[in-house]
Amino acid sequence: MKVTDIIYGDYIIEGVLEELIMSKPVQRLKGIYQGGASYLVNENWNVTRYEHSIGVMLLIRKLGGSLEEQIAGLLHDISHTAFSHVIDFVLENKEEDYHEKIFERVIVNSEIPSILEKHGYDYKDILLDDSKWTLLEQPAPELCADRVDYTLRDMYQYGHISLKEVKHFLDHLTVINGRMYPKDIKTAEWFVETYYKEVIDFFMNPLNVYGYDMLAKTIKLALDKNVIRLNDLLGTDESVLNTLLSSEDREIRSLLKKIHRHVHVKEDKNDYDFHRKNKVRLIDPSVPYENKLVRASTLSTKVKSMGKQAYQKAVTGMYVKVISN
Repeated sequence: MKVTDIIYGDYIIEGVLEELIMSKPVQRLKGIYQGGASYLVNENWNVTRYEHSIGVMLLIRKLGGSLEEQIAGLLHDISHTAFSHVIDFVLENKEEDYHEKIFERVIVNSEIPSILEKHGYDYKDILLDDSKWTLLEQPAPELCADRVDYTLRDMYQYGHISLKEVKHFLDHLTVINGRMYPKDIKTAEWFVETYYKEVIDFFMNPLNVYGYDMLAKTIKLALDKNVIRLNDLLGTDESVLNTLLSSEDREIRSLLKKIHRHVHVKEDKNDYDFHRKNKVRLIDPSVPYENKLVRASTLSTKVKSMGKQAYQKAVTGMYVKVISN
């Protein structure tokens, strides 16, 4: 099969990867928006988990990663519930890792183990220890395929960076001991700036905060009233939304009516309706310098300054005033 990706271009995908892509669990991700509630309040915030998962697989391939690591990349988000990280706010899970906690259960109860077995793989070897996949996952503040793809994909899709800039960045990545690094400090500076557009300017956009808070309240109420069950969230955004919309419960319907694309909000620390702090996400990739790897912040005052500003914004959180909903 031919896969066309807006970031990485065209690739021919065969064998186990093709079968996995066509499987129900991966196809379900077409109905899961990466930005959680964002799409409900802004139609342009429309990147899906499917696009991201394909992208992570292709980035690993582009950087020379093994077929097994490409499989792990394709399937790393398979357990995301409807509306992605909204569930973490429903359950007040500050680590924002609910999908990781249910990952093995979702895999085991799917067709994925049998597809892998058919091609000579054991799902336990590939999917249950991502520490071996050093391109796919790295602890912050380093780069990894997951972190890089969602940043490039969202920021390109939302008009903050160009494809030319994306290509230049990808051409200036290097792999050392199975890990990805920017080749030089200029490349590191560009990515750090782009990453903070994602995790500060987008994740903490007042409209985004509003959407997350309202939808989390709605889903929490629906769970409390047994209108939906936790397992229902393993469907798509649309299936969950339809269940909520068909509810006769007045409180639920009232909350849903406030989640739409004509909401007006602003940041206001003195007079606010919502306050939200996200998980602190900082980036400070190592860069090859004089035959060793050195943190970008030690070579660049710009990176150091951006990190301090991002940390302050993250710990302060976003104060949102609703103008009209």
